Amino acid sequence: MRSKFYLTTAIDYANARPHLGTAYEKIGADVLSRFHRLVGDDVYFQMGNDEHSTNVEKRARELGLDPKEYCDKMAEAFLGVWRALQVEPDRFIRTSDSDHVQTVQALLERMRANGDIASGTYEGFYCISCEAYIKEGDLVDGLCPHHRQPPQRLQEENLFFRLSGYTQRLLDHFREDPSFVLPSSRYNELLEILERGLEDISISRKGKGWGIPIPWDPSQRVYVWVDALINYVSGAGFVADPARFSRVWPCDLHIVGKDITRFHGIIWPAILLSAGLALPKRVFGHGFVRMAGQKLSKTLGGTLDIQELLNTYPSDVLRYFLMREIPFERDGDFSEERLLERYNADLANDLGNLLQRVSTLLWRQEDGAIPAGMEPEATLFGDFRPLKNRIEEGYRSLVFHQALAEVLGWVSRLNGYMAEQAPWTNYRSSDTSKARRTLANVVGGLKAAFVWLLPVMPTKAAEGLKQIGVDPGGTPGLWGLAGETSWLFSSGRLGQTRTLFPRILEA
Repeated sequence: MRSKFYLTTAIDYANARPHLGTAYEKIGADVLSRFHRLVGDDVYFQMGNDEHSTNVEKRARELGLDPKEYCDKMAEAFLGVWRALQVEPDRFIRTSDSDHVQTVQALLERMRANGDIASGTYEGFYCISCEAYIKEGDLVDGLCPHHRQPPQRLQEENLFFRLSGYTQRLLDHFREDPSFVLPSSRYNELLEILERGLEDISISRKGKGWGIPIPWDPSQRVYVWVDALINYVSGAGFVADPARFSRVWPCDLHIVGKDITRFHGIIWPAILLSAGLALPKRVFGHGFVRMAGQKLSKTLGGTLDIQELLNTYPSDVLRYFLMREIPFERDGDFSEERLLERYNADLANDLGNLLQRVSTLLWRQEDGAIPAGMEPEATLFGDFRPLKNRIEEGYRSLVFHQALAEVLGWVSRLNGYMAEQAPWTNYRSSDTSKARRTLANVVGGLKAAFVWLLPVMPTKAAEGLKQIGVDPGGTPGLWGLAGETSWLFSSGRLGQTRTLFPRILEA
C-alpha cells in the first residue's frame, strides 16, 4: 500500500504578480512533491491564492474592478507563472471558492460551539502589508519588522478566539515532538512564545464588504489570516470530498516562509484543536531569497521579473539554481552572474558535455547501441548504495542543495572515470571490450544521475534519459530502478542526441 503525502504551501496575496521569492517556496514544494511521486507515494499537493485581503480589495478598486473579477484575472496570472516554472499542484485553491467559504464557516461554528469565540474590543497596531495585528513590543523603531513601515492603530469591535486556552496543549505538543516545526531555529522561536503564554486574538473585521461573513453575525467578516489558514482543510475536501479528506488529513507538511511560521505553527494548530481536527505533522519555515542583501518582496520593492529570467534560462535551470544555491532553511542571495556561472559549470560543462561525449562515441563506434552484459566497476560503483541513500535523505529532509551536491559530485566522478579510462584510445587500439565496459559504466551512471535530477529538472532530466534510451514516462518505479545496477546496466539504444545544455556566454 502506498504511503499518502499531503503537502501544502502558503497561499499568496493576489494583489500583485508572484516574484522570485514567492517562486522559491513553490518550486521547493514542487520538487518535494515530484520526489515523493517518484518513490511511489500517494501525493496530494496544494497551493493557491489568498483573495480576501484589504490590499487585494484596494488594488481592485484602484483598477476600477470588482474584487472577484480582479481575483479571477490574478488567478490566471499566477497559474501562468506556475505553469512556466513547471510547478504542478493537484489543487490550486482560491479563498473565494465556494467549498472554502463553506468550510471556514463550518469550522467557526465548531469553534463557537466549543466556547472558544466571544465578542470583544481590539485596540492596538495593525500592519496593512502583513494584514496582521502586531504587538507594540514587536515593532522595530516603531515600524513593522517585516515591511519597515509604520502600522495603523486600530480600535474595533471584533470576535475573539480564545487562543490563550490552548497554550498548555501546544506547549506539550512542542515538547513531545521537537520536529513539529522545522528547522530548529523556527521551533525555538515558537517554543519561546509559548513559554511566555498566548493571548486571545481577534478573528474578525467589522464593516468589511469583501470577505467571508461570520455565519451568525453577517456584519463581521472573517479576519483574512483565519480565512487563509483554513484553506488546508477546505482544499483537502472537508466539505467537497469527505472521502478524500479522510484519506489525506492530517497534512504531512506545510511549507511556509519563516516570517509567517508563527501563524502556521501556533495559531493554526490552536484553531484545529478548537475545531476537533488532527494537527499537521510538520511545519517548515523556509528562508528568504535576497538580492544584494534585501529580501525579495512586493512591499519592499526588491523584485525580479520571472518572465525575463525565463526568456534566457529554461525553467529547469532556474529551478536547479535556486535549489542548489540557496539552502531551503536559510536565507540566500540571488544574482544572475552566479546563475550563469553555475549553469555553465554544473550543467553545460559537467553534465551536458559528458552526455554529449559518451553519445558521440557510442554512435560512432557502436551505431548507438548501449553495450550489454557489462559489470559495474568497483572503483566507481563501490559506494553507490550509500550515495543513493544520501540523495534520497536530502530530498526527504528538504536539504535540496545537499542532495544536488551529491548528484553533481557523482557526475564529476563519471567525468573523471571517463577521462582516466579514455575509451577512445581503447577503440583505436582495438581493445573494444574495455571501451564498451567504460561506456556502459558511464551510461549507467548517467541513468542514475538523470533520475535523481527529475524532481528538480523534470524536462531536461527526462530529455537526458531519453537520449540514453530510457522513457521516463513509461518506466514505473523509476526511483527504485535507479538504485539497482541490474537496471542501470541493461541493454538499449540511444535516442536522438542533441545538446542538452548549450553554453550561455553572458548574462
